[in-house]
Amino acid sequence: MRELPMFPLQWVVLPGEDLTLRIFEQRYTVLVADLLSSDDPRFGVVLIARGREVGGGEQRHDIGATATVTECGDIGDGRYVLRCRVGERIRVRQWLADDPYPRADAEPWPDDPSDQVSDAQFGALEERIVALHKRIAQAQRRWLAPGRANLLGGRRLRSQDPVQRLYSLACRVPMGEADRYAVLAAPSLSARLAALHEAIENVTARVEFGTPR
Repeated sequence: MRELPMFPLQWVVLPGEDLTLRIFEQRYTVLVADLLSSDDPRFGVVLIARGREVGGGEQRHDIGATATVTECGDIGDGRYVLRCRVGERIRVRQWLADDPYPRADAEPWPDDPSDQVSDAQFGALEERIVALHKRIAQAQRRWLAPGRANLLGGRRLRSQDPVQRLYSLACRVPMGEADRYAVLAAPSLSARLAALHEAIENVTARVEFGTPR
């Protein structure tokens, strides 16, 4: 275990994503100062289970991911814009006192290495994602859906390791936060694949009935 500064958010981040944060609350300006003076500018990001980002006192989920600061812009009056890259998945073992900002003892939580997803399963998932975007385009009365290569990333995505490839495909599904959290919290590749198929069904149902996510 290691102690990590933590940033609870009202949305889920997945490994491999880019993350932009606007910092204005006092506790997080202190967090930014500590990160920038550290040799390891990483912090943890988790989903808020109940409450708001501002003010403290929120309830938090225990599964999240690390984020590394890649760029920091000082916009004055103690405010910053952080650009970050989301890294490995983590699991909080213990929440520490929020002094001067949220902190936790957290550990990496990799997938079970013995679990595998076949090329055929990846192919079937990709077909469902392409079909979903075509259905969304039809519902929005757009002439064209995103092209397959643009949507799926082409050869670059296929060259990724299976864990990151599945997360990358998850980022192509316009699902709600509950489904994104289910994808992140799945204990294995096969469980994450099943969570993604369920998320696609949920998005398809919302498209069919014209309800927001």
